[in-house]
Amino acid sequence: MDLILWRHAEAEDAPPGGSDQDRPLTSKGKAGARDVAAWLSARLPGHYVLLSSPAVRARETARFLRPGPVIDPALSTGTTPSAFLSVIGWPDRPETVVAVGHQPTLGEVAALILTGERFPWVIRKGALWWFRIRPEKGDGPVLRAVLSPEMVSSLP
Repeated sequence: MDLILWRHAEAEDAPPGGSDQDRPLTSKGKAGARDVAAWLSARLPGHYVLLSSPAVRARETARFLRPGPVIDPALSTGTTPSAFLSVIGWPDRPETVVAVGHQPTLGEVAALILTGERFPWVIRKGALWWFRIRPEKGDGPVLRAVLSPEMVSSLP
C-alpha cells in the first residue's frame, strides 16, 4: 500500500463568528496545491483513491489533483490517528490512497507509521508525506518522499 498524507494548503482565516470548516484557500494556497498536485499526478499509479476531510480548504486542495474526492468525516479536524488509519485501511488496502487532512492528526499519523508511537510531528501547509508498506513481503513502512509547495515551485 502507498499512502500519501497531504495537508490542506494555506487557507483564509475564519471571519469573526465564522466557521473553521468553511475557510477557503488563499491565492498562495491555490498555487501551492496546484503545483503539488501536478508533481503528484505525474507519479501516481493509474488507479488510486482520493479521500478528503469535509473542510472547504481540504476539499479545495484535493480538487487540484482530481475532481470528486471521497469526503470522509473521519479525516476532519480533531480525529484521532487510529480512526484516520482505520478509515484509509492502513496497512492492508490494495490501492494507493491520497488523504487530504489537517494538523495535528497528519503529523501524529506520520509518527505512528514510522515509529509506532504518537508524537506531535508537524506537516507544513500544502506539504505531503508519501509512505509505502508491503506487509505481504514482510517489509515495514518506508518514507518515499516529503514535499512542500515551496520545493515543487523551485524544481526545474
